[in-house]
Amino acid sequence: MKRKKILITGGAGFIGHHVIYNLLNETDCQIISLDRLDYSGSYSRIQQIIEKNDNWKQRVKIIWHDLKAEINPLTVSKINNPDIILHLAAASHVDRSIVDPMSFVLDNIVGTVNLLNYARGLDTFEKFIYFSTDEVFGPAPSNIKYKENDRYNSGNPYAASKAGAEEMCVAFKNTYKLPIIITHTMNVLGERQHPEKYLPKIINYILNKKTLTIHSNKNKTQAGSRFYIHAQDVADAINFILKKGKIGEKYNIVGSKELDNLQLAQIVSKHIGKRLKYKFVDFHSSRPGHDLRYALSGAKLKKLGWQPRKNIEQRVKDTIDWTIQNKEWL
Repeated sequence: MKRKKILITGGAGFIGHHVIYNLLNETDCQIISLDRLDYSGSYSRIQQIIEKNDNWKQRVKIIWHDLKAEINPLTVSKINNPDIILHLAAASHVDRSIVDPMSFVLDNIVGTVNLLNYARGLDTFEKFIYFSTDEVFGPAPSNIKYKENDRYNSGNPYAASKAGAEEMCVAFKNTYKLPIIITHTMNVLGERQHPEKYLPKIINYILNKKTLTIHSNKNKTQAGSRFYIHAQDVADAINFILKKGKIGEKYNIVGSKELDNLQLAQIVSKHIGKRLKYKFVDFHSSRPGHDLRYALSGAKLKKLGWQPRKNIEQRVKDTIDWTIQNKEWL
């Protein structure tokens, strides 16, 4: 029986390489990773997960391509008719989008349309999963969790570029009948994350006795909060959606518990056994384009039978232990 071939864009990225690990471990599929290998996508991520397994080395192929350009005939021939497309590649650093919004339009909207046009030229394939973000919905008031089809309210250029790409996916489904599924996920953490991200920064600051900045409300009485989720749980959810997801649907991938950013830092401090030094900073003035609280409802996916395999506290502790043993990722 022929193995399925899965094309993953951004496979060398933080979430992408966890998806590759999950698919190698849970399926027998062939994987094509389409990457441009920039600041957010490191070949070493993929190398570290396949180097100890000769079979996995044979099942993963990496092709360089920047999706701001159309997928040329040579690259099309190298990919050679995938059965499934997972579109994870994106510019994703909010602060960078505020400085240079046009680059996010090119990466996230134009890049997505180039991939959709490639998919439109395929004779047949099963699914195209577009990986979006909770940020398209904007800030979530207390006790509100956004559902998959709630109205978008982008708070920064990154969020707007992801929402725009989502709408192009919907348009290609409606116009060209492409088998599109869209996911939204919340703040993701885990091994081999970019040092700019919050959890590696907490670990680094505590280890080096630096004062951590925690963004809060205007009165500096409440830290921002998220439903944090580990990248392996996200990867597990994507694999689940591949099996049970319905074409044309949207699914929120959500952590099991809401944590504010001070609570997360306190978990790290307690596990490492070193003092946390921090200060609250009003996010409205210090971090325009960011929101105090993001929250999605995970009820739809839970009803289908999926939920995170481990609680977030244990996932955080596992990530801390791994990161301290692999300090090149700090």
